[in-house]
Amino acid sequence: VQLQASGGGLVQAGGSLRLSCAASGSIFSLTAMGWYRQAPGKQRDLVATITSSGSANYVDSVKGRFAITRGDDKNTVYLQMNSLKPEDTAVYYCAANRGLGFQYWGQGTQVTVSS
Repeated sequence: VQLQASGGGLVQAGGSLRLSCAASGSIFSLTAMGWYRQAPGKQRDLVATITSSGSANYVDSVKGRFAITRGDDKNTVYLQMNSLKPEDTAVYYCAANRGLGFQYWGQGTQVTVSS
């Protein structure tokens, strides 16, 4: 499974960004896709996941601000990020799960929120 993420950038606090992740390769058995983020000097943390049936889950800090969705082709996942805060600054990684955990990772896209 190959994942290609895009859509990061620099935005002011309160602004919005939309991340995209396109999956290719052996995608027929994907059970879930998700987004993680890693701030400088910190561990990589889960942000949001969405299952193949469309069930979404979020870390508490982004609930009500972020939305994870899947494209009609089921091979693309989006992360709409609204009301961004400086603490959302991180490298965001797309991830895919084929039933044994999130084992597949995209290259990461930088999101920087200025105050």
